[in-house]
Amino acid sequence: MLEVSKLCVDYGTTRVIDDVSFTLARDEILTLVGPTACGKTTILHAIAGLVPIAAGEIRLGRWQASASAAIPPEQRNTGMVFQDFALFPHLTVIENVGFRLKNSAQADRWLQLLGLDDLRHARPATLSGGQKQRVALARTLAHEPALVLLDEPLSNLDAALKDSLRREIREALKAAGTPAVWVTHDQEEALSVGDRLGVLHRGRLEQLADPESCFSRPASRFVASFLGEASFLPGRADGAAVATDLGAVTAAAAVNGEVDILLRPGDLSLAQTADGGNGVIVSAQYEGETWLYRVGLDAGIAVQVRTSHENQLEAGSRVIVEVNTGLPLATFERGG
Repeated sequence: MLEVSKLCVDYGTTRVIDDVSFTLARDEILTLVGPTACGKTTILHAIAGLVPIAAGEIRLGRWQASASAAIPPEQRNTGMVFQDFALFPHLTVIENVGFRLKNSAQADRWLQLLGLDDLRHARPATLSGGQKQRVALARTLAHEPALVLLDEPLSNLDAALKDSLRREIREALKAAGTPAVWVTHDQEEALSVGDRLGVLHRGRLEQLADPESCFSRPASRFVASFLGEASFLPGRADGAAVATDLGAVTAAAAVNGEVDILLRPGDLSLAQTADGGNGVIVSAQYEGETWLYRVGLDAGIAVQVRTSHENQLEAGSRVIVEVNTGLPLATFERGG
């Protein structure tokens, strides 16, 4: 089991990772997500032994690293999958995967499991981006590491490949029974891949929980806004009941006083009206399967609403906006 305890990392006089702690169970996948320069990759590098620790501890199996007890990368039994694949261009697929392996059976196993057996004698220059990433993953898993670290593994691939390949990589990690820390800036990727999700902001963990909790019950406004589109509707709470300009809603936790309710675009519905209504379409964004509308409510705030692609409305149209979810909604203290 991986244990990261009160980890701090400094670059010069700047603290870039501050008091980060988490554990990782056997065969668990943890995704770390956050904006650029939030410290995601630095945490991976600290676990791998590529950057020194300023404070705290990292433990995996029989080794324990700290500021006063550094463990060389080659003694940590971790494998890394990089965004740029890091394959040897002069070696074939099987030679890349089997590099420095004493037993080639593991290389053969992962070539077959990842659908690469027909490409075993090909060189990297002839492979697609998705094939190269599968080779990089096969090479890592063939060495049977105690932990896999993935640094933006899909960022160099086109959108059409990302959905299928992230499923394949997750399934391969589960088949290997190997725990993994997967770093990404893509919120959708982070939510769909990880058993747990850690949201980083300025070097600190804002929230560490299962993906559904992070999305539906975010611990802060930052998490709410970072993980998808978020609108905040003012209301007055009395326990779990919250009165708003769009009607009564239910809070996820009993609170009292002035609050802001978190609304995702799918929590709202809208319909065009010839007269009346409670808002006007400010902008419309076509997304293929859906439309994403920004609606200015008569109450003086704007909300985002996602509808079917069949529900096309023009900017300036008067609409009726309603809350269409019966699920309890996350609340935040007004102005907090």
